[in-house]
Parts: sequence; C-alpha cells; structure tokens
Amino acid sequence: MQLILQIIIGTLFGVALFMILADLLKVPTKKTVNSVSGMAKQIKGDESDINAALERLAIGLSKIIRINEYKRTQMVADLFSARMDISPEMFTANAIVKAGVFGIIGVPFLFVAPAITLLIIAIAVVLYFNEMRSLPGRLKKKRQAIEYELPRLVFTIEKTLRHSRDIIYMLSSYADVAGPDMKHELDITVADMKSGNYETAIARLESRVGSPMMSDVCRGLISIMRGDDTTVFW
Repeated sequence: MQLILQIIIGTLFGVALFMILADLLKVPTKKTVNSVSGMAKQIKGDESDINAALERLAIGLSKIIRINEYKRTQMVADLFSARMDISPEMFTANAIVKAGVFGIIGVPFLFVAPAITLLIIAIAVVLYFNEMRSLPGRLKKKRQAIEYELPRLVFTIEKTLRHSRDIIYMLSSYADVAGPDMKHELDITVADMKSGNYETAIARLESRVGSPMMSDVCRGLISIMRGDDTTVFW
C-alpha cells in the first residue's frame, strides 16, 4: 500500500512539474495545440499534438538561451551549411527539450527507486549530447557527398578550359547535373560571384565545405581567375 502511495505521489509531482514549466514557457493549452496542429496538417501533413507542444516549448526556451558570440557565429555558419533554417538557440533548445522530456520520466521514480531516476537522467544527458553532435554529423555526411562528386566536377572544369575560362559557366554547368548538396553549394557560390568578388566567393565555398579535396579545387579555380596555366594541375 505504501509503495502504491509513493508511486502516485511521484507521478503527481512529475505532472505538476511539467505543468509549471509549461506555464512558465507559455506552452499552449490542448485546445490551442489542436487548432495549430489542424492548420499544420493542411500545410505540412500530420503532426501530433505532443510534437506541436514540444516545439512551442523549444521556442519559448530558445528565447532565454544565451550562446557566446564566437560559438554562435560558428553554429550559424554550420546550420546554414547543413541547410537547417533555425537559429543556434533553437537548435540547442530542441536538444534540451528532447532530453528533458525523457528526463522527466524519471521524476516519479525518485520516491520509489532513486537508482532508476539517476539512470534515466544519465540517459537524458547522453541524448542531449548526441543531439548536439548531430550537426557535425550532418556536415560530415554532406562533405562526403560533395567529395564523392569532386572528380566529376574536376573533369567538367578540365573539359571546359579547352574553350573557355569562364568560372561561372563551369560551375553553373555542373550545378545542373550535380547532387543536392553540391548543387546547393555551387548555386550559392555562383550567386556570390555575380554579386561580389570572385576570389572571395571561392574562398567562402572552401570554408563552408571544409574539405581538403575541395580546397585543392578552389585553389585551381583561383589560379584560373588569375590567368595562370592550370592545364597540368587539372
């Protein structure tokens, strides 16, 4: 009987804690969430009430998260390169919410089996760090996909050089047949070149991709711009 009472008290405490956090971070009521979810279903497809509430919770949390300027600048560049249209604060908030929801599960066990609570919290911490490491993981996959295509890009550049030294034409021509990751980077680079300095645009491409192989290609492109004979290089 005492054990059942402890479980009930723990469960009520967990629910109360969630409701307090929801109120502080202005998580919408079920009626509001249902309304938002209904609109989202028409636009984006099916989305659960829980996902909508968690997203709102992450938005509220992102408003109070502070990231130092250096780290934030790096994360902005990485998120842009990974084609994730969210702020560094929102990315961090999503990781905290996903781990936090799992961690709250351990609260009811605090009065019954503290060891289980500690285990659940430990797993939640691991989930948080795994989520934060997902961005470097996405960038690595993107870099590998781009590196896989680089031989074809080099072949295109070498073939085009026989009759033209127009860098924009070379990159645009390959972008038409490139994979999604390479196309994304080449489209950005061509737009940068059309609106600014050619060498700066190529340097930005090299920085975004972060690949030694792409660095070699970028050095070759800059040499072409400077009028060097790069036949042997390619």
